[in-house]
Amino acid sequence: MIKNNQKGQTLVEYVLIIALITVIAVGLVKFLGGYLKDSMTKTACNVAGKNYIEGSTAGEGYCEGDSLLP
Repeated sequence: MIKNNQKGQTLVEYVLIIALITVIAVGLVKFLGGYLKDSMTKTACNVAGKNYIEGSTAGEGYCEGDSLLP
């Protein structure tokens, strides 16, 4: 009798699942990237003691002002 080798099929299935998760993650970062960037910029401004200036679109915010740190 010939035994079927399922290891190759399982590997392909795992690769497809990882590829799908990767595509979803990249899509979310692309869709939410500006908001994530603004969130990080706000945090950096607070740590540096500067004022956060909101941009006209998501991802365009920046820090402005004197730093409280020496």
